[in-house]
Amino acid sequence: MNDQRLRLDLSELAEEVTVVDLRDRTLRTSRRLGIQRAVATSAAALVLIAAATGTAFAIRPDQSPNPQPADTPSVTATPSPTQPPSPPASTSAGDPPGTSPGSGSSTNTSAVKFGKLVYGPAELTGAEAANLRSWRPGDNPVRLLALPELALKGNVSVSPDGRRVAWVDSDGNSNNLFVANVDGSDRQKVRSDVDPYCVTAVWSPDGRQLLFRETKANDAGGPGRYGVLDVRSTAKTVRWWATEPAACHALWSADGRTIAMNTDLGVTLYATDGTTRRVVPGFSRDGWRSNDVASLSPDGSRVALLREKPGGDDGDVARDLRVNVVLDTRTGKSVALPLGGRELWQLHFQTDGSMVVRVRAGNGYAVLLVDEDGRKISETAELAAFRDMQILAVVA
Repeated sequence: MNDQRLRLDLSELAEEVTVVDLRDRTLRTSRRLGIQRAVATSAAALVLIAAATGTAFAIRPDQSPNPQPADTPSVTATPSPTQPPSPPASTSAGDPPGTSPGSGSSTNTSAVKFGKLVYGPAELTGAEAANLRSWRPGDNPVRLLALPELALKGNVSVSPDGRRVAWVDSDGNSNNLFVANVDGSDRQKVRSDVDPYCVTAVWSPDGRQLLFRETKANDAGGPGRYGVLDVRSTAKTVRWWATEPAACHALWSADGRTIAMNTDLGVTLYATDGTTRRVVPGFSRDGWRSNDVASLSPDGSRVALLREKPGGDDGDVARDLRVNVVLDTRTGKSVALPLGGRELWQLHFQTDGSMVVRVRAGNGYAVLLVDEDGRKISETAELAAFRDMQILAVVA
């Protein structure tokens, strides 16, 4: 306890986060999610909460059912986004106008296309499992593998090529890292004792490696270590980081050079060996802060995140893919987006630098395709079937 107090005091003097504070808050969130699931599933699930050790166990359901055939869009699309928006909102939450979205040569707009959007539940509903779904505007949605709902909401990761899925689930003794094809085939357990709440496993751009954090199931908030796992190697070799950053929710840039993570106050960029590159400016204890990063541009120059003022639910650091601003990671300034006065809801960068932008449109959502210079290429009303879901990834 004395050591923890000393670390907190030193942290305040240096205006930096501590491992204990960030991860303790993460565990409080994991307990909350575990309690929700226990109440919803009653006899079907057992949640053990140990206050002394800060541990939350989730009961894994039976093996995922076989994938089902493609859905048909039996529901009507949401109202046309050209109708009067409701409600109007700014991307910068009252900030002065943001930086110019373009700074280089013009984009070949004819080559900018929608990737495939992968959806999962936005909220816990009490179901023991739920399906991922994929959709490309103009095509029919497709039902993918079923996963435990806590994994879908908290730690599932889809490979950049859209072929593989990684997630962490508990067997009561260990939190295990699994990978499988998106149709549920070739399911493998590749690692035990993996952090399921704070540093969720994230794919490298080539889909070969997973960044994860190792920690014991009964000490999820205690010391651990970061590793990069080669999932294609026979021995599942791991390259361990020499440092353990006090951070959560990793994002890997498409150029393979940068990893962004939340600290207690904001966002820090790391090299792929764990060394610190730079801190994104504009965050402070009494000003803007963020517990949730959602997407990183291919070169690490921009990050999409949920930015808030202190207060409210800022102690909750469970992964949230909501977005209300895009920031320049060098200046901390907000980037202007062509939203037409509508509320920004989610944003995912594609590998060519373009963005898939989800906005509130009437009673539903619309998805915009925006090039890297900030010009809107196209807009599509999202299917009503996705109204209660969130976009987990945009893949090739």
